[in-house]
Amino acid sequence: MTTKSPKSKKPKEASGDRYIEAVGRRKTAVARVRIFPASSVREGQNDILINDKNLDKYFPLKKDQSVVTSPFEKLMQKGMKTTVKIKGGGVAGQAEAIRLGISRALVSFDKETRPRLKALGFLTRDPRMVERKKPGLRKARRPQQWRKR
Repeated sequence: MTTKSPKSKKPKEASGDRYIEAVGRRKTAVARVRIFPASSVREGQNDILINDKNLDKYFPLKKDQSVVTSPFEKLMQKGMKTTVKIKGGGVAGQAEAIRLGISRALVSFDKETRPRLKALGFLTRDPRMVERKKPGLRKARRPQQWRKR
């Protein structure tokens, strides 16, 4: 009989230190983030690809773009290539899941960034989810309409 070892919750580093990988979640969105620290990126730029699309193509709104790039901006990190595979959720949930994944990857890359990211709230996983629908009700808490006659 074989026993499964518990899965590690730490961000994973690839063999040969090619990239740093971390997972971020928000509602039903799951983002797998890979950061390539020593890559040939345009000087002073952070290159972010989300599902093989550029950041501005995937998130056309500046608000969502700033949520995704906020860990890099707050730490003043430049010249990192980031690839993201994301599934599920809506636009805002995906952006926050990517932010959490990037923050976790940056912490595994440089442990000294943890206090700053923690103080900004970037390392906290938001546990709020949509409440399930209960039987006999119209929505999670909305009862059927009562009629007098």
